[in-house]
Amino acid sequence: MDFDGEAKLTTLLAENNSTFREILKHSLKTHFPSMTILEAEESSEVLQMVNACQPELIFMDLQLPGENGLQITKKVKANYPGISVIIVTGHDIPEYRDAAIQSGAIGFFSKDSLNWREIETLIRSLNRNF
Repeated sequence: MDFDGEAKLTTLLAENNSTFREILKHSLKTHFPSMTILEAEESSEVLQMVNACQPELIFMDLQLPGENGLQITKKVKANYPGISVIIVTGHDIPEYRDAAIQSGAIGFFSKDSLNWREIETLIRSLNRNF
């Protein structure tokens, strides 16, 4: 699917692993060239950027310096219920998956097996203009 170039989506990558963050950023830009991408490496930065920029979408790592991704997701969803959060982690276990959904995340993906078709479908479901 090609991006239609008209809709914009601001996305925050909350990930402390710079290599994975760059790979994710590159893949998102490839699939969604007009997407605005912000980056944060630790939980305090995530909250500052959310308050300042209010992105529509956050890719949230579970293990961030400071508070973990589930705690941050709960805070984001409490203050900005319209922001969609997708949890991305290297620990694909059922307990984390369940906790992610309970914290308000709309998706959960393992870093080891990212499925771009599923991610693209999920992002497009957030905005009909994609």
